[in-house]
Amino acid sequence: MNFDLNDDQRSIKATAAEFLAARFKPDHVRELAEAGSYDEGVWKEMCELGWPGIFIPEEHGGQGLGQVELVVLMEELGRVLAPSPFFSNAAAGLVIQTAGSEEQRARWLPGIASGELRGTVGEVSGDRAPLVADADSAELIVLLDGDSATVVEGPLGERVETLDSTRRFSAVEARAGEQLAGDPEPGRDRIAGALAAELVGVAQQTLDMAVDYAKQRKQFDTPIGAYQGVSHRCAQMLLEVEGARAAAYYAAWAADAEPETLALAASMAKAYASDAGWRVTASSLQVHGGIGFTWEHDLHFFLKRAKVDGHLFGTAREHRDRVAALSGLGLLTTTR
Repeated sequence: MNFDLNDDQRSIKATAAEFLAARFKPDHVRELAEAGSYDEGVWKEMCELGWPGIFIPEEHGGQGLGQVELVVLMEELGRVLAPSPFFSNAAAGLVIQTAGSEEQRARWLPGIASGELRGTVGEVSGDRAPLVADADSAELIVLLDGDSATVVEGPLGERVETLDSTRRFSAVEARAGEQLAGDPEPGRDRIAGALAAELVGVAQQTLDMAVDYAKQRKQFDTPIGAYQGVSHRCAQMLLEVEGARAAAYYAAWAADAEPETLALAASMAKAYASDAGWRVTASSLQVHGGIGFTWEHDLHFFLKRAKVDGHLFGTAREHRDRVAALSGLGLLTTTR
């Protein structure tokens, strides 16, 4: 069995890496984060490349690829910490594609695929969805409440400040709208898998930053990476990044090829990547020492994205409990 990306997927990855590295240099990301805004010009270029519709069928205006290709993009977006509505728009497309009727898919997916109709998704708790990405600019908001999904018109909500200043969030009150015809759970699982991939990209970038710093920073005329305390920490970071990547891509494969195993695979990926994203970024901070704790260093933006991503669409603990339940170990409880 071939566990590698195919030629087309590698081409998408290389193109995305080059494009995003050029558009989202660290200084520009910092500028956008401090202003609380997105670069609409870059979003327009993403739309021209067909990225918003990469997983949407061709009959609905997309590229007709799949979850693996979406995960490839999400990992690269995480590596540059792209301030962009890409994730929120993709989340809406994933839920509508899996839970919408044919009429609902035909009505909404073409706009989402082209980027002309921005969407987002929020999970309702009580009488509101407390953390909805980009609800202040979305024209279509999908509210998930248990086993139902309701579509309402946006923009809506009251802006909420979070640790992650590279992404905009709002609290949206639950309200009546058009209910999607099917079960939103497969869409929610695909969202969790996409977030896991973004966390992989965040963790990979902070690992690279730590390794580069460990090679350059010297103590007693010796690179700090030569000391076991640093080299062992970097090795552990690599182990966690690769584990999270394997889990995220397995969940993406399951979504496309073996959907009956998606729920378990998605929860495994989100649980592992949420923990790894936080631990790897925190370890990178330790490798950098005092300089890593300064506002002027870019590392804190990655740390904060990892923390917020870890709570979106299920925490690591919630997904571990779900894995236990799906594995027939429902009596097992987590201690963290």
